[in-house]
Amino acid sequence: MSAVAYDSLLSTTAVISTVFQFLSGAMICRKYIQKKSTGDSSGVPFICGFLSCSFWLRYGVLTNEQSIVLVNIIGSTLFLVYTLIYYVFTVNKRACVKQFGFVLTVLVVVILYTNRLEDQRDRMIHVTGIVCCIVTVCFFAAPLASLLHVIRAKNSESLPLPLIATSFVVSLQWLIYGILISDSFIQIPNFLGCILSLLQLGLFVLYPPRSYSGHGYKLVEQAVPF
Repeated sequence: MSAVAYDSLLSTTAVISTVFQFLSGAMICRKYIQKKSTGDSSGVPFICGFLSCSFWLRYGVLTNEQSIVLVNIIGSTLFLVYTLIYYVFTVNKRACVKQFGFVLTVLVVVILYTNRLEDQRDRMIHVTGIVCCIVTVCFFAAPLASLLHVIRAKNSESLPLPLIATSFVVSLQWLIYGILISDSFIQIPNFLGCILSLLQLGLFVLYPPRSYSGHGYKLVEQAVPF
């Protein structure tokens, strides 16, 4: 198999697995619709997911990476729908609007700033890539509080094993793809995603879950990078 064909196959499988990961939010929204309430859950993961996918969509357009464009069109659309569903069923609509307004402001400001660099396309791509990495790394840091809780409790049942395992596979695929196309902005966040996922999977070995009461299978407050 040629290198080009291998790149194409890898990007296709990465897009498919990432979309399936994005669809995990649909299960959460289904519960909101059934209960007609969001309970005490937060809409931040959906809003942050929309921000992350929007930034990566712009990066994909600037670099002409069609797989990045495709997966993030789907991702930004899904997270926007999830955010709207959350808004409909949450009692704290004001907080949701403020959070989404802040994210939208950040997105617009970055786009307007980078548009001023249109005559310096390499710098435009570089700045956008840095922003994408910063946003993604910040989101990857979100589960660290959960890791500390698991270590203190010596019990990993609060961690969502299927989502963590999926996150590792998705991050690994995009890491390899980033290496193949020599794009450090894709490599860095997904390398960190692999490390974080491995740390969480390691906790299942060190601190096996005593039981699965279902609490661990909630939406991880972590937006995937692509």
